[in-house]
Amino acid sequence: MAMRWEAFLDQVKERGEYETTEEAERAARTVLALLGAHVVGQVRAELAAHLPEELALILLNPLQAHEPLSPERFVRATAAWIEGATEQTAAWDVGAVLSVAADAAGEELTRQLLLQLPAGYDLLFGRPQRA
Repeated sequence: MAMRWEAFLDQVKERGEYETTEEAERAARTVLALLGAHVVGQVRAELAAHLPEELALILLNPLQAHEPLSPERFVRATAAWIEGATEQTAAWDVGAVLSVAADAAGEELTRQLLLQLPAGYDLLFGRPQRA
C-alpha cells in the first residue's frame, strides 16, 4: 500500500524540521533520484510501490550514478543538487527522506535495500545495524 503524497511529505517536513512543504518536497525528490541510481531490480520496484506515485516515478527514472556512492559521497551529491545546501544540511535532508522511506517500506524491504548499498547506509536510513 503506497503512502499518500501529503503523508509522506508531512513526515519528511517534521523529521527535517523544514519550514515549508516545498523544502521537504525538494529534499524528497533529490534524495530519491539519487537513491534510485543505487538500487535495482525487484527491490527498487517494491520500494517504489510503497511510495507516493510522484516519488515512485523519480525513484524508477533516476539520475545515473557511474558507481555506487559511499554514504559520505551520497550526502555530498545531495548537497550539490540542492541550492544553498551544505554537507550538514544535506545529511539532515538524506536522513529525513530515507527514514520516512524506510518506514513506508517496512523492515524486511529496508533490510533488502541495505544489502544493495555500500556499508554505512543503515545510518542514513535511521536503521543502525548491529555489527
